[in-house]
Amino acid sequence: MNPVIPNFTPDQSMLQLEQRVSLSCADLMLIKLDREGPDKHDFRRDDVFWIDLCLTPRRLHDRARYVDLWSPHRYERLGSIIALPPGFSLRLLSEGGQHISLICALQAAAVHRWLPGDFEWTDRRLETCLNIASPTISGLLLRLSQEMRHRTIGTEALSEALVTQLSVEIARYLLAIDEPTDRGGLASWRLRLIDKRIEEAASLPTLVDLAQLCNISTRQLTRGFRTSRGCSIRDYVERSRLEAAKRRLATDESIKSIATATGFSSQSAFTFAFRRSTGVTPNEFRQRMLRGMRPAATGAVSPVSHLPPR
Repeated sequence: MNPVIPNFTPDQSMLQLEQRVSLSCADLMLIKLDREGPDKHDFRRDDVFWIDLCLTPRRLHDRARYVDLWSPHRYERLGSIIALPPGFSLRLLSEGGQHISLICALQAAAVHRWLPGDFEWTDRRLETCLNIASPTISGLLLRLSQEMRHRTIGTEALSEALVTQLSVEIARYLLAIDEPTDRGGLASWRLRLIDKRIEEAASLPTLVDLAQLCNISTRQLTRGFRTSRGCSIRDYVERSRLEAAKRRLATDESIKSIATATGFSSQSAFTFAFRRSTGVTPNEFRQRMLRGMRPAATGAVSPVSHLPPR
């Protein structure tokens, strides 16, 4: 297919392409970014969903806002998976540093074909695109990244099938999101309280803890959270603590200590959950991250001039 990513002219030294597969309705790219410090830039694509799975830890304070819809002071946190929707202008704030991402530049029509004619981009749906918490979508993107890294017989055919399934799951995820007044979803301020509690607390919050924090019943919390975020609160909390674990794996902290600090009952329980989510053990993740962050040998990784800055 023709490339779906327009040309641009940023500092090309900060972005490198490791692998690329062009499919009938998507471009798949493994990219490495290296920023010396904090920065911001504007982003817009009119014809593609820009889906980004951060394979290394997303910076805790990376944020984004919809320029034409949100106030200048409203920035929402970026999750490990983002699906920037077509036709909307965003301003992205980054803490800088190095990380590796799988990018799926998915043609908008591939998702829109599964959406009803009266589909609307509500505020809640737009907000949720900045932090996709679906285990199903995560699993599909992880499988695509494995195919990218270990290309073999049938890689393109299998990737086509995975991207088709991804298109359906993105549409389903968006349709599951409703505004608070529609089906009892949680107000934005309650969702922010939950995120802050998960991020900042030393211990893993219980369902009762979060319900008390939001001043609602556990039943209201569980039903409202699924309506607002498209996933169970249990899946969301587990994904959040695994993201915290990824950030700690970038340091020299012991794996046992990381398991305890992120609320797992044992190192083996942490290893099992981490491998189920990422496809690798914590130690393998640490080693791959360290290898990925080393400067590339000359000629080993090609600079990209047709990808947008992040």
